Amino acid sequence: MKTIVSLLCGLLIASLTYAKPVRVGVAGMTHDHINLVFDYMKHPDDVEIIGFAEPNKELAMRLLKRHNLPESLWFASLDELIQKTKPEAVCAFNSIYQHLEVVKACAPKGVHVIVEKPLAVSVDHLNQMRALQKKYGIHLLTNFETTWYPSHAKVWDMVKTEQSLGTLRKVVIMDGHRGPVEIGCSRDFTGWLTDPVQNGGGALIDFGCYGANIMTWLMDGQRPTSVMAVTQQLKPAIYPKVDDEATIVLTYPTCQAIIQASWNWPFDRKDTEVYGTKGTLVANRESKMKYVSGERFGKETWLDLQPLPHARANVFAYLAAVVRGEIKPDKDLSSFPVNEVVVEILSAARESAKTGKVVHL
Repeated sequence: MKTIVSLLCGLLIASLTYAKPVRVGVAGMTHDHINLVFDYMKHPDDVEIIGFAEPNKELAMRLLKRHNLPESLWFASLDELIQKTKPEAVCAFNSIYQHLEVVKACAPKGVHVIVEKPLAVSVDHLNQMRALQKKYGIHLLTNFETTWYPSHAKVWDMVKTEQSLGTLRKVVIMDGHRGPVEIGCSRDFTGWLTDPVQNGGGALIDFGCYGANIMTWLMDGQRPTSVMAVTQQLKPAIYPKVDDEATIVLTYPTCQAIIQASWNWPFDRKDTEVYGTKGTLVANRESKMKYVSGERFGKETWLDLQPLPHARANVFAYLAAVVRGEIKPDKDLSSFPVNEVVVEILSAARESAKTGKVVHL
């Protein structure tokens, strides 16, 4: 009897220890994706949001008040937040240019970092991040909305595990919307999103990163052999400093990818078409996915998608699992090895669009 009681107590203690939320701080509040945090805080589970570091106090107070959160959660700097709250991880919701500053503040203190897509504004920033990540051994992750779509997990299963599509030949990825101004993004967000320094570009960076991420993941981290891109300013009166239309073509020894990034779609898009020698998949945010088998005229089937496991169903559950050591990122969509290639692709695409030449990696 005593042994059983001891065992039950041990299991209870282990359960309580396992369930302890990961302490997470937030760096920056200018990215409109900050609403992910506020929505999550209504029903917290895997992580505990312990503070917001935002130098613009007016912005911070406005957002905290809007969501009925106490002023005590605000810190004027990330260093102050780290010193006073001791987070295990930090989520960055500031400009892409500022991601490097976040990593510089967190890495020496052993604090893991996850940033909103893309990882870095340039290869120079990437190289500095890589050195810090390697030196201090932190996890450095990147969040993409499309990572949490069940359809992409099903694509992986059918392409990699079941191999029901045969050999991959072409992937066409379409991402974007009518434009950040047109859909009502905040001025705090569009102020840097439409700045070529703070964002690194316009639609090319903002939405080209999705395609680069998904394709690099499907190719197991392999770099493309060449990158070619064309950009346009179709709405210079609204976006005078950056492109609003971009097409990127990636070539690999056995396949090709076409990435269409736009602030000119008539509606929101996050669609991935995967073409193999035996069939086609069309993946998006829906709960069903179209599969066309490789007959000459195609046989169309709709596949029901299963919900993702909890630890892979949203960014906060995933972050907690990585910090706890339950998931090793390796070559996940959010992983550093995949997203360093994403930055290299975007930098090459920017160069190609500027020079009109194909860039070979």
